[in-house]
Amino acid sequence: MSQLANSTNRSPAVTVPLLDLKTQYQTLEADIIPILRNICADQQFILGRYVIDFEKAAAEYCNCAHAVGVSSGTDALLLALMSFGVGAGDEVITTPFTFFATAGTIARSGARPLFCDIEAGSFNIDPAAVRAFLQQRCERRGAELINRSSGARVRALMPVHLYGQCADMSALLPLAREFGLKLIEDAAQAIGADDADGRRAGSMGDVGCLSFFPTKNLGAFGDAGMCTTQDAALAEHMRVLRVHGGKPKYFHPFIGGNFRLDEIQAAVLGVKLRKLDSWTAARQRNAGTYDAAFARAGLVGQIQLPPVTRGYRHTWNQYVIRAPHRDALKAFLGEHGVGSEIYYPVPLHLQQCFAYLGYAENDFPVAERAARECLALPIYPELEAQQQQYVVDRIAAFYG
Repeated sequence: MSQLANSTNRSPAVTVPLLDLKTQYQTLEADIIPILRNICADQQFILGRYVIDFEKAAAEYCNCAHAVGVSSGTDALLLALMSFGVGAGDEVITTPFTFFATAGTIARSGARPLFCDIEAGSFNIDPAAVRAFLQQRCERRGAELINRSSGARVRALMPVHLYGQCADMSALLPLAREFGLKLIEDAAQAIGADDADGRRAGSMGDVGCLSFFPTKNLGAFGDAGMCTTQDAALAEHMRVLRVHGGKPKYFHPFIGGNFRLDEIQAAVLGVKLRKLDSWTAARQRNAGTYDAAFARAGLVGQIQLPPVTRGYRHTWNQYVIRAPHRDALKAFLGEHGVGSEIYYPVPLHLQQCFAYLGYAENDFPVAERAARECLALPIYPELEAQQQQYVVDRIAAFYG
């Protein structure tokens, strides 16, 4: 890494941001502004016609019978857990390598997160690790599945479709059925992703949870999310829970929350949804451009490119490489005007707030290695080929 001695404090001649939402907005402004004016004129801001229209369009896009718009992707996860009555005395299996909300919502529900390690290639939860946990550490007591070490009920499995690629649902779904677990898909990063059987993220489990945070492939103008399901009764239950558990108004058979999607976000998302497939195609093209440029630069032996599981539709919410000397590389790229990000630097089992769970270093070595090596590069649809070449050239210089 001799190039570190040559770094300077001068402003870079070229800048490549991690994400450029302003360019995207310029192409949408003419469609969005008139709709926002209509909403302001109508003064209907919560759960109106734009929410209904977007729920219908999103359900169709996700190959689901029902979609329930909510206030954020985090609230979608929490609502899914609440809809199954997950709470104190329960445990939910998930991955330690994901955004905090995945395990955070489990803890907020009153349940305990249980972690299983990830696959080295896909970064998604390893079905073999899940099976080993269920077979070796759990037992059936009547209708319940009990974790022998804690005595708690294991209620659900929550895989994450990380970075835009589906987890191995062909293996995880049979496990959930075999052991009587609800399966909640954290599809926050994966709207439009398919597995090898053509099944869409969010359509395979009992509930799918989507995030429309502005940086997502389909991003709102603020926080927004969605729960998807094939079950009409479950969808109706979630609709009641999202308005404090009240139906009719002011009569509360359940304790719910304030998880409502507002009209402005739904309207913006309805416009953007019509563009999503073309944006996904651009992200896929950009991923291919990176792959080819890294190969030409002779870097494939020094860094590990993100693999695509055969037959899957990867939607590339992130293009994540594994890089030796990752932190130094990130700093070097920043000095040369290239945006990058570490998703995620601390696996969840090592987060301070989860110390009470009793996990320790080396409990999930694959996830811990990913946390040391992963670096996300710009992959947004409007990224130009020459910008990508500049990114690759800077990485080549770093390792030169």
